[in-house]
Amino acid sequence: MKIALIHDWLTGMRGGEKCLEVLCELFPDATLYTLLHKKGSVSETISRMKIKTSFIQKLPLALNHYQKYLPLFPTAIEQFNLTEYDLVISSSHCVAKGVITRPETCHICYCYTPMRYAWEMYDVYFNPNTVGPLVRWTIPLFMNYLRRWDEKSADRVDYFAAISETVKARIQKHYHRDAGVIYPPADVDFYSLSKNTGDYFLVTSALVPYKRVDLAILAFNESNLPLLVIGEGVEKNKLRKLARGNINFLDWQNPSDLKKYYSECKALIFPGEEDFGIVPVEAQACGKPVIAYGRGGVTESVKGAYPDQEITSNHTGIFFYPQTKEALMDAVQRFESVQFDPERVRENVLRFDRKIFKEKIEEFIEVKFAEYQSKIIID
Repeated sequence: MKIALIHDWLTGMRGGEKCLEVLCELFPDATLYTLLHKKGSVSETISRMKIKTSFIQKLPLALNHYQKYLPLFPTAIEQFNLTEYDLVISSSHCVAKGVITRPETCHICYCYTPMRYAWEMYDVYFNPNTVGPLVRWTIPLFMNYLRRWDEKSADRVDYFAAISETVKARIQKHYHRDAGVIYPPADVDFYSLSKNTGDYFLVTSALVPYKRVDLAILAFNESNLPLLVIGEGVEKNKLRKLARGNINFLDWQNPSDLKKYYSECKALIFPGEEDFGIVPVEAQACGKPVIAYGRGGVTESVKGAYPDQEITSNHTGIFFYPQTKEALMDAVQRFESVQFDPERVRENVLRFDRKIFKEKIEEFIEVKFAEYQSKIIID
């Protein structure tokens, strides 16, 4: 059996790449197709795969500014020749699911979300504070086409698996398709229980608009409590200028150092709406509670108390709502008056262990491939 893996792009080891890494372990002889590959940016497990890239790889400045070629992504992904494969597994949050396969090929998509900048978060990505006037004028013309392509290309997938119930609902809404739910992996064994508590709250995130790190900074500017922000992104300079002296910034940290910062924080601050969110799982694996905006995938990984709920021993965090600095400040103040059990917090996320993900995704692929083969034989 010949297998192909499809991933949008290989430019770093974030949540999607950690899922892809497991797929590469399961199918080491597969060919990995991607729009572009920045060498040295992903794990050795992924790097040693047979990797084929699209014409995007050869475009000027593509490795660092590939997002500017978004209008070309559908064409690029459709040009991969996958006629020789029996099974295609796409790992998709942008266009990977849009590959074209022959009727006899089974296409399974592990979906992180339908394109967030085309659907739910269009106004976050393309508002006057994040893009210039030329982009604001041209992007609506193109986005209409991209939404139609995204919806139509979903028909090319035979089976969807979503990373959360939140994403499953989006797939139903935008693609009119059902999906299984397999939560993404976290290396909970790497993160150990900590009962040490420093004096700071922690944000670790890509510094991009939809993560709403600005909300955390505004709230902590008011409270004057210590906040540590770890991450990189297009908003870093803007956020630094916004922050007062009680807020410190660090670049991305290696896993061992990040583990240390998790272990010594008072709580993780998670102000954005996420598809799932691995960071809250990692923080809880260290026994640290989470203060999060109470919408999206985080509501599936954190047992949070909403503003109108009493905090009990079963809770592993606090949800704030609505998504305002005042609501976040209230949640932080509420947090200061309660105690969470680190052991119970860690216990909550053992269900997201990497071994469990590997077993479930392998079983899903085996069952769906066998089901598709049965349909082909009957037809």
